[in-house]
Amino acid sequence: MATASRETELPPKRPGPINDPLDVTIIRPRSSFKLIDIKELRQYRDLFYFLVLREIKVRYKQTVLGGLWAILQPLLSMIVFSLFFGRLAQIPSDGVPYPIFSFAALVPWIYFSNALSYSSNSLIANQAFINKVYFPRVAIPAAPIIGWLLDFVIAMAVLFIMMAAYGIAPTPLIALLPLLVLIMIFAASGAGMWLAALNVHYRDFRYVVPFMIQLWMFISPVVYPMSLVPEKWRFIYAFNPMAGVIEGFRSALLGTIDFPWTLVGASTFTSILILLSGLFYFKKTERFFADIA
Repeated sequence: MATASRETELPPKRPGPINDPLDVTIIRPRSSFKLIDIKELRQYRDLFYFLVLREIKVRYKQTVLGGLWAILQPLLSMIVFSLFFGRLAQIPSDGVPYPIFSFAALVPWIYFSNALSYSSNSLIANQAFINKVYFPRVAIPAAPIIGWLLDFVIAMAVLFIMMAAYGIAPTPLIALLPLLVLIMIFAASGAGMWLAALNVHYRDFRYVVPFMIQLWMFISPVVYPMSLVPEKWRFIYAFNPMAGVIEGFRSALLGTIDFPWTLVGASTFTSILILLSGLFYFKKTERFFADIA
């Protein structure tokens, strides 16, 4: 008795991973310029979270005091400023003790200066990362901007403790604090992207940035009130984004002066302008980062 044979038809063999179009990612240049690609940023949000977390962890790694530097940095600066500018130079402090006067300015200023410094050097520090992996390059200078907010929150907590010790209660205008923080973040982000991109093309900027930040501090009302600025210069002075932030902090928290609406408005305009122009320059030059970083 003959037995019928049964043939099983096997599916066609898939080609190897190199020739399989399902396993190949093709990166093409954009057909149009986009200042911010929200969809792409959302896709890489986990990578951005990793960059921010790494920024926080690496900052105080192998340090003796660790996170205590978030408190000591503004505290030690306040002591030095109070000694030299408050006691020796007798700089006025708008009716409040000079230590709390200077500390209220140092909290936003130290965030701004540190975020700007780390952001400006971020592309150089991550050049091996840039050359190997594709991701939105804007995530690199943005990571220090977000990472330093943790130190800012800690310093703010110390400021509130000092206010309680001096018997100073915040004014109802404390509700405007988120606006001032947003202006501060915009200014640091825009300036950070400008300097990060320029630092890739011109390595001289790594030496210019510390001097620029120091100069920026002295043209901001950190150690002195804005009332000392001559009247004829105040219009130009108002376009320093940190001037509105610092005076706004003092007004909202310490009640030193009436809230400087005009000054804050000018600072808001300048910070948005710096942010948009910095983002535009960064996006226009990022295609060359992998070649020259």
